[in-house]
Amino acid sequence: MTDDALDHSIAHYSIPGPLTRLAADQSRFIRELPDDPVGMCAAVQLLVIQPADATELGLPETRFAEKDIRPVNELVARLTALDPSPLHYGRPPERRVVGTCRHFATIACAILRARGIPARARCGFGTCFQAGRGLDHWITEYWNTGERRWVRVDTEHLGHGYTERPEDLAPGEFLTGGEAWIQYREGLIDPHMYGVAGTDHAWGPAEISGNAVRDLAALRKLEMLPWDEWGRMTEAYEGRTGPDYDQLIDTVAEASRSEDPAALAELFAHEHLTVPNHMIG
Repeated sequence: MTDDALDHSIAHYSIPGPLTRLAADQSRFIRELPDDPVGMCAAVQLLVIQPADATELGLPETRFAEKDIRPVNELVARLTALDPSPLHYGRPPERRVVGTCRHFATIACAILRARGIPARARCGFGTCFQAGRGLDHWITEYWNTGERRWVRVDTEHLGHGYTERPEDLAPGEFLTGGEAWIQYREGLIDPHMYGVAGTDHAWGPAEISGNAVRDLAALRKLEMLPWDEWGRMTEAYEGRTGPDYDQLIDTVAEASRSEDPAALAELFAHEHLTVPNHMIG
């Protein structure tokens, strides 16, 4: 990719997508957030509460539907209905929106884009939580102009001690779905050690391929929920796909690694990969 093409591709990620576009009247809520990307991500830590923590806190059952909200403007609307303060004010746990690592990563991504900073939410696996395992996870990336590279930030776990520098994850501490798929196909990882923490069944190649497809969607600025399924994903989880689907995921993984905008766009238009319109919202 030429420098001009790279710059154009990067600039694409400074513009909000369908799920990261704040409403016109919500800009006031982010006006006083820190100017640096990591500071913006850190502020998000006090805006989201994981479902398990919400259960322990005794939040009403009706609150748990918040984890199914996809668009960030709706998440911000819910947050500010619970507490009308600007987002640089941390909320006590009971006034945070119920969500997952995807919500931490995507809210941060939306804020960064609203400030004109190229950013992406990435779907894959954290490898620094349990030795030898890759756990289903989402992180935020932002473009460091001075260093000409994407910086990976574990928005949910900044300051939690899982890794030395969660504000700039080292190679291998997080693998996108595509990166994990390539390592699996090359025999470098055991796919049955990659999956969803707290489950007995959600481990193995299909979990990796599912996150490869979700990460492709995120690269196309559609940051879906961790349990969203489309195309042949359900068939894969049920063990009803074969070599042809594996080869398609090979192509997904390579396109995601190369980040060629034209290749990603063409691939995302594939009938088994594009997100159905009814799921965007």
